[in-house]
Amino acid sequence: MSEKITDAQIAAFEAGIKLGALYHQFTGSPISLHTIKSLEKAIAESISVQPYVENITVHIDRDMVKSKLNDEFGYCELEGQMLTVKLIVAYKNMRLYASMEYERELDYPLMKIEKVESSSK
Repeated sequence: MSEKITDAQIAAFEAGIKLGALYHQFTGSPISLHTIKSLEKAIAESISVQPYVENITVHIDRDMVKSKLNDEFGYCELEGQMLTVKLIVAYKNMRLYASMEYERELDYPLMKIEKVESSSK
């Protein structure tokens, strides 16, 4: 017997898809200290047009970028460990807060659900 998929499960799936797409679409992008702000904005705007995205913030670690810059050309590639992303997905009566942030202990940019809220009483 199959169980009904809940609205919270759909919201979680949508958040995961958005964060996974963001990671795989933008890592490897050329970046310099002068283009960080515009890349943060481009990433956020790209993901924000997808269904159910209520809000997204993207932060790129400037110190990490600075430490990776090529001396001759002044740029490096965006790496997952440089990204901190906060995402809110709103699906029907559910609001799901998700994030992606580098976890030093795991040496991995971990994606996770932070909180789920329901507006129904």
